[in-house]
Amino acid sequence: MELEVAQVDVTTLAVDAITNAANTGLRHGGGVAAAIARAAGPALVEESRRKAPIGLGEAVATTAGALPARYVIHAATMELGGPTSAEIIAAATASTLAIAEDLRCASLALVAFGTGVGGFPLGEAARLMVTAVRAHRPTALRRIVFAVHGAPAEQAFDAALRS
Repeated sequence: MELEVAQVDVTTLAVDAITNAANTGLRHGGGVAAAIARAAGPALVEESRRKAPIGLGEAVATTAGALPARYVIHAATMELGGPTSAEIIAAATASTLAIAEDLRCASLALVAFGTGVGGFPLGEAARLMVTAVRAHRPTALRRIVFAVHGAPAEQAFDAALRS
C-alpha cells in the first residue's frame, strides 16, 4: 500500500472513502464530523441516524452525498463528548480498514482519530494508526492518505511513517 500524509480538507479528496472520527451515536455536532455533514448534505445525516448507535471501536459506512468520495466510514472513537483511549483508536482504525476492504475501496483517507474532542495526544494517535495500517493485509486497498489539519498533525504522522 502507498501511504502518504497530506495537510488537506478531507471533504475535498477524490478517494473511494473518507473517514469520520465519530461518536457512538453518529451525531455530527462539531469538528471534522460537522464539516463532513455540511459538505455531504442531509442524506448523510439521515443515513447516520438510521445506522446509529455503534459500539466504541466499531465502524459503519454511509454514502458520501455531495462529497467527491464514494463513501464515508464513521469510526466510533468516543461516546458523545469524549474521551477516548489507545485501544479504541487502534480498534477504530482496524474496523475502518475492514469496512474499506468490504466496500472494495482502492483509496482511503484517514483523519486523526481521537485528537479533537477526544483529547488524545496527536503523536500517540499517529503512531497507533500507522501501526494498525501497517499490520493490515490489504486485498483492495492500494492507497491510504492520512488527511490532517495543521503542521503539528502533519509532523506527527510524518514521524510515525518514518519510524
